[in-house]
Amino acid sequence: MKPRHRRARLQAAIQDVAAPEINTTPLIDVMLVLLIMLIVTIPVRLDAVDMTTPPAAAAPPHPPVVVDLRIGPGEQLAWNSTPVRSQAQLQRLMHAAAVAAPPVELHLRPLPQARYDTFARVLATAQREGVTRMGIVEQAAAAHAGARR
Repeated sequence: MKPRHRRARLQAAIQDVAAPEINTTPLIDVMLVLLIMLIVTIPVRLDAVDMTTPPAAAAPPHPPVVVDLRIGPGEQLAWNSTPVRSQAQLQRLMHAAAVAAPPVELHLRPLPQARYDTFARVLATAQREGVTRMGIVEQAAAAHAGARR
C-alpha cells in the first residue's frame, strides 16, 4: 500500500469515529425530580395579615397657602415676586412659613440659569427652618399652566 492511500484511509477512519458526547437526559430527569420535591415540601402559607386601613381622608378644609420662591441667576431669590435681599431675610421667611397656622406649600421655581449652590442653600435653609411641604416646579410647566387658564 502506498503511504498516500494509508493516510487517506486513516483520515476517513478518524472521521467515522463518533465524537464523545455527554448524555444529559439523566441529569435533566434528576433536576426535574428535585424541583418537584422542592415544590411539594415547601410549606403553604395560610396565615393572613389582617389590616385595617383608615378611611379615605377628606380634603383639607382650606387649600394650603402657596408661596412661590423663584431662584434666578446668581444669588437672585424672589419670595412671591418680592426680592429676597439676604440669607437672614430668607431664614425669617422660611421660619414664618414653617410655623404658619394654615399649612404653607413652598414652590421652588429655579430658572435654567440658576446656580446649583444657590438652590442647595435654599433647600438646606428650608430643612433647617422646618419647612415640610415643598415642591420643585419646572418653569416651562408653570408657563404652560398659566397659558391654559
